[in-house]
Amino acid sequence: MTDSDGGISEQPQARLARKLNLLLDLFEAKGSSPLTFPQISKHMSDRGTPLSRSRWAYMRAGDSSLATDPQLLTNLAEFFGVDPRYLLDDDGEVPDLVDAQLELLRTLRENRVRNFAARQLHGISPETLVRLRKAIDERLKAPEDDADA
Repeated sequence: MTDSDGGISEQPQARLARKLNLLLDLFEAKGSSPLTFPQISKHMSDRGTPLSRSRWAYMRAGDSSLATDPQLLTNLAEFFGVDPRYLLDDDGEVPDLVDAQLELLRTLRENRVRNFAARQLHGISPETLVRLRKAIDERLKAPEDDADA
């Protein structure tokens, strides 16, 4: 399948899986412990939209037919604290809240790299640490095309 620009477009199942997995990443990036299926399952059951472990796994992997039950997707969005349109709309738009959360996740990951390096490099001169931090910052700002080189 191609999009209007001639590129390969993402299947709806894969798009939903990507969105769900991003929400899981954001949940953990906020400092929470990893989310467990029983937590999600309880929330869904309490709202009248039970979710089996296998269906959840298929939804996250993008391996099954698209979950189109609006109430199921609305309840999942509620669980993660995002606008239901994020999961319901298939137009690829990312609501402002999710966009802001993704930016936060990126920043948290960058800071984790810096902090790890600082902890591992104790005993190195401050000048060397500054040079290393600048190198890390430059690498993180580099276009993704450079990463493949």
